[in-house]
Amino acid sequence: MNVKLSTTINMNITYKSFRKLGGLLGLALLFTVSSCDEDEYLQKIPPTQISAADAFSTPARIEGLVNGIYSSLKGANFYGGRLHLFRDAAGEDFINTGGNSFTGFDAWNHSYNSGAADILNVWSVGYTTINRANILIDGLAQNTGVIDAAVASEYVAEAKFLRALSYFTLVTAYAQPYNKDNGGSPGLPLRLQAETTPANNDLARSTVAQVYTQIIQDLNDAETALPTTRSTALLNTTRAHKNAAIALKARVYLNQGDYAKVIEEAAKIVPQAAAPFSATSGVAHALQSNIVNLFATNYTTTESVFSMPFTSLDMLAGQSALGYMYVATPDYCLNWDEIFAEPQWASTDARRGFLNHNANLDAAKGGRYYLNKFGTAAPFLRYVPVIRYSEVLLNYAEAAARAGGASNLALAEELLKAVHGRSDADYTFPALDQAGLIDAILIERRIELLGEGFRANDILRLVTPFPAKAGTVYTTPTVQPNAPNYIWPMSNDELLNNKLIN
Repeated sequence: MNVKLSTTINMNITYKSFRKLGGLLGLALLFTVSSCDEDEYLQKIPPTQISAADAFSTPARIEGLVNGIYSSLKGANFYGGRLHLFRDAAGEDFINTGGNSFTGFDAWNHSYNSGAADILNVWSVGYTTINRANILIDGLAQNTGVIDAAVASEYVAEAKFLRALSYFTLVTAYAQPYNKDNGGSPGLPLRLQAETTPANNDLARSTVAQVYTQIIQDLNDAETALPTTRSTALLNTTRAHKNAAIALKARVYLNQGDYAKVIEEAAKIVPQAAAPFSATSGVAHALQSNIVNLFATNYTTTESVFSMPFTSLDMLAGQSALGYMYVATPDYCLNWDEIFAEPQWASTDARRGFLNHNANLDAAKGGRYYLNKFGTAAPFLRYVPVIRYSEVLLNYAEAAARAGGASNLALAEELLKAVHGRSDADYTFPALDQAGLIDAILIERRIELLGEGFRANDILRLVTPFPAKAGTVYTTPTVQPNAPNYIWPMSNDELLNNKLIN
């Protein structure tokens, strides 16, 4: 038999096939075998496949590859929403009432094992996104001249932004916090080349510090080459731009406890020392006057730095939609004894408008309150935020407060009051020393960013215990930083397919 190798890119690889290849491939190389009299049939490429060379043969196909990275990022088990639930449920602000493993009970209960579906799915989607970014970066380097060099540079910058976001997401879930030992713990396999076969499955873990170094390098490159602004409010919300790279850098530096760098980055898009705060270069980011409308009616305001969009033709349904899990099921109510009872979140605060009340369930506790930030009924089309300007202000505030000094403390308080005052102008903060100011900022993060996937990471980056939680049905104990379940276990797919993981 005459064996011919016809390299094609399969744009429709199944999840089952993906896992068989060790969870590495967003695109796959297939081989066709032919004999002389079978060439007519076996050399035909199915319509869902294109050759590796053809994938970069036209501007439209290249743009499709860029869009494919965003599509992967928006997967149901990643930034399409479920990831947000997993990361918030791990904290103390929600009580699980359903015990359903598909809606994150194991995240709430800190009982994941390496073969759990959530662990496998988040890992595989994260690395799919990374590999798609790598394929684009490598492919553009090998296929110059198809698109304008400036456009190619922007596409590479987008890929690096999305790769950085994906690596940051994975390293903060599956590895020890940077601040635990200055990044010295084992991190992740740092895959920076396009993988189209399982030949390179075996790759040792880089340290947490090495992964962070790569994330910052990618974001620096992205900031340099990304456009300052895009042509529409929709694109400014759903495609990366300079300010998005800067905002993500501030988040990453906050995780490292490098407060001087947080201040340096945040000041680029928050140049004022007093309210009203707004970006004066690139996209004109600013807080909106009505936070409820930000989620319910207009998803593309200048407060939305980067979000995952949904339409009636492109949406998540059932137990993959955040609105379904928080309200329609519902499996999570607010913790009566924690965030719901927080004095800093007064009854007059506009953010209480994100709560649905069921007075009949657990009436002795005043009923259950559910988060309706992401909608109350299907179809669930509200955008899922990844970066909002209010987070940038709170990152800046915390870094300034921790850095100390009169001017920094004054700035931190102004930033805190700007975020809080937008929703509750009548609230008066007590006199705050440095420690009290930091505590107030951390509480404000829990209120402002509730349901947006920040709580677990805030606990981890500060290397503090996950608090115990007691509901009317389920309870879970405190998880200390030295406990084996303090972080997620590595995906069993990686353990089985990567011989250099130990």
